[in-house]
Amino acid sequence: MTASSTRRTAAKSRIAAVCAIAVAGTMLLAACGDQTKNGPRNPASAQAPLADLLPKEIKDKGVIKVGSDIAYPPVEFKDKSGKTVGIDPDIGAALGKQLGVTFQFQNGTFDTLITGLRSKRYDLAMSSMTDTKDRQQGIDSETKKKVGEGVDFVDYFSAGVSIYTRKGDDQGISSWADLCGKKIAVQRGTVSHDLAKTESKKCPAGKSIAIETFDNDLEAQTRLRSGGADAGSSDFPVAAYAVKTSGGGKDFQIVGEQVEAAPYGIAVAKGNDQLTKAVQAALNAIIKNGEYDKIISKWGVEAGAVTEAELNGGS
Repeated sequence: MTASSTRRTAAKSRIAAVCAIAVAGTMLLAACGDQTKNGPRNPASAQAPLADLLPKEIKDKGVIKVGSDIAYPPVEFKDKSGKTVGIDPDIGAALGKQLGVTFQFQNGTFDTLITGLRSKRYDLAMSSMTDTKDRQQGIDSETKKKVGEGVDFVDYFSAGVSIYTRKGDDQGISSWADLCGKKIAVQRGTVSHDLAKTESKKCPAGKSIAIETFDNDLEAQTRLRSGGADAGSSDFPVAAYAVKTSGGGKDFQIVGEQVEAAPYGIAVAKGNDQLTKAVQAALNAIIKNGEYDKIISKWGVEAGAVTEAELNGGS
């Protein structure tokens, strides 16, 4: 909290004394009300160790709006009651305790999240988003043309990309090269989508990879499950969760090894350095106090844990 001047402190003391003995009178009641105007608009921030690192407007509101594609279990998804759960919401809640704010997850399609940051619809994007130089610089990964200002990332996890097929029907697929002449179902705008396009260019003439894209990963899984594709691809934690849970573990299997291991980052629009540094400090705090490891262990993804919140560590 900022320090008050002597004059301001004395005035507040006189008001408090009058309020204590007043029993009526509009002017006295108004004065008592004025006393609260100088207090914190967000009382939770008074108890949070890192609240003063936040921009004042966010600290006062007590809410950080987080853009997220909430259909990517176990990272973020809706449970049976409709509540948003997963790795990212749990980490968001832990960061919120450090900063004295609520991380409010708002659903959006993955390929619109960075645009939502630019338009200030969201304060952050937290959605299994891989930190890449292209995203940092606002470069389209396919055309390599400048399409925006880019974002800064606070890196909080590491994951590679996996291929999965229907269980017992791997179509002879054990690597990306084996997808030539076959169809893959992926979420649009993801690293899996980019990788499929890159690998398809390496295929022999007439045997390119047929790529079918969807708004979210669950739709891609449904397409594969129904036989509409030969394989699917997702970040390893998501693929592993789908293999474990879909159809009670009877629908899918992972084939081959995960590739393209890279950091997930919490995205912040360029120029919001104060917010970026506040989020980084909060993440380092929960890594240090053990909350981060508890969350990662809860979801069984210890292999992707980080030991430090790095800024823009993607390549």
